[in-house]
Amino acid sequence: MKKCKVAVIGVGYLGQYHAEKFAQSPQAELVAICDTDRQRADEIAAKHQVRAVYDYHELLDLVDAVSIVVPTSWHHQVAKVFLEANKHVLLEKPITRSVEEANDLIQMAQSQQVVLQPGHLERFNPVVAAINPLIDNPRFIECVRVSPYKPRVTDINVVHDVMIHDIDLILDWVKSPIKSISARGTRVLTERVDYANARIDFQNGCSANLTASRVSIQSQRDIRLYQNNAYIEADLQLKRLAIHHQDPNLSTGDAMNVQSFEAGDSLRDECEAFLTSIMTKTPPRVSPEAGREALITALNITRIIAEQLANEHTGNQAGAWIQDA
Repeated sequence: MKKCKVAVIGVGYLGQYHAEKFAQSPQAELVAICDTDRQRADEIAAKHQVRAVYDYHELLDLVDAVSIVVPTSWHHQVAKVFLEANKHVLLEKPITRSVEEANDLIQMAQSQQVVLQPGHLERFNPVVAAINPLIDNPRFIECVRVSPYKPRVTDINVVHDVMIHDIDLILDWVKSPIKSISARGTRVLTERVDYANARIDFQNGCSANLTASRVSIQSQRDIRLYQNNAYIEADLQLKRLAIHHQDPNLSTGDAMNVQSFEAGDSLRDECEAFLTSIMTKTPPRVSPEAGREALITALNITRIIAEQLANEHTGNQAGAWIQDA
């Protein structure tokens, strides 16, 4: 089988693992590493015995696809170069900085008939895969995603960095237009918002409450989902899933099924899904349109929090909590 020639652009903390997965993939041939930090590019390229380049334009004649793991502000600029050249793109989340940039990339991918897959990693979590077939018109969803401070992410706030994972999952599960959003947040250790809470109300009556922090003492990635006759509780970090449901055959009327899952490798599975989509000429498991919808919601939450913080600064609290999406 012909292998897909891939390069990784940006080999910081996360990009180094992208390089590792593509180097190990039976579907890929890792041909190059690209980073503006020459020492870092040389280091990761030497590890995998591939070519190091320092300007991503040099990759155009070498690859069939690229994995782009650069700061969000560079996503549109870098991705567009490769989409225009008929190259497939795996693009880390959030897909872009703005809806306009996302629309431009989506249109380009459609025009060139190439794969553009946003890197929403939790879609490949085995617990999420187990939840998907259980979804039946959820009425309330609560997500808590917190972690200790890591200075490696500085160009985006906690909504785009952390909360967007749960935004993507919720939008995929509820499948209803958003009616309204309310949100609050605060800066803690960086110049951007480090803690955020948002409530999303959907037109079908479902509501979701999301909490995200990157300044917590410990890590937590929990989801609680309520729907007719069932309550689902998931620990995405420890890979545990508990399902409570009504059982008329039990005296208590309540049955609980608890499952544990192997740790797995979500990043490997994401990369393999990207390659499979290229090889089979099928749509990616996470569509660029889904990445755009998650971005739109994240931008709305960010705007509402910015208004809240501005009102607090001026001493005017009115209208800071609830805004229409």
